[in-house]
Amino acid sequence: MIEFINVEKTYPNGTVALENINLKIEQGEFVAVIGLSGAGKSTLIRCINRMHDITSGQLVVDGVDVGKLKGKQIRRFRRRIGMIFQSFNLVTRTSVINNVLVSFVPDLPLWRKSLGIFTVEQKIKALDALDKVGILDKAYIRVDQLSGGQQQRVALARTLAQNPDIILADEPIASLDPVTSKLVMDDFKKVNKEMNISVIMNIHHVEVALEYADRIIGVRKGEIVFDGEAALVTQELLDEIYGGKVDEVKSSLEESVAYV
Repeated sequence: MIEFINVEKTYPNGTVALENINLKIEQGEFVAVIGLSGAGKSTLIRCINRMHDITSGQLVVDGVDVGKLKGKQIRRFRRRIGMIFQSFNLVTRTSVINNVLVSFVPDLPLWRKSLGIFTVEQKIKALDALDKVGILDKAYIRVDQLSGGQQQRVALARTLAQNPDIILADEPIASLDPVTSKLVMDDFKKVNKEMNISVIMNIHHVEVALEYADRIIGVRKGEIVFDGEAALVTQELLDEIYGGKVDEVKSSLEESVAYV
């Protein structure tokens, strides 16, 4: 379980990114965080794995007070949480399987790290992760030969290989076309349901969020203005979350669909 208790985040320049955040996310939930750019969506999810430190309040993950972790404790804690970015963060000049095997590097003894030697068990886990996202046949192909959607699937496989309890996804489909986005979102949903992994996703695409997420968290100017089931989201709520600019967001999405 993830719990925010009176959490606030203020950046050194005085910008208030999060204000009075109180929420609980249970294991196995698929949560989409929506709102305008700059509303605090990315900050919200990045506080969960300590990419950002909170300014005040308390953030607890499965009974662990995240703010009190230090050094190696933070690194061990992050092993339980997968992070997927819009930019994929892959090494494009090497093979797909090598990118997935990177997830095991923190567990290797120094001599294996130095030589880049992985165990047979780790290689099997990497191949299994690729199979789960439907690109096992791409295991020995260089990443730069893959499409954007396939690269995002490699990033997801790399995360699955570390056997996380939670996956945080920061705009994972922002650079993908609508058809590819659907395939990637299908993968996230499959992982969420079949493996009971919590998925917390920051996403601009309102329609996609409503289709795939079980729960929607609407953020506006650093505050939560809606938290509930996707089925309960109305046009009026979207107007509140987006400050009356939801039509602009939808138009942008429709233009991208028309372009493709």
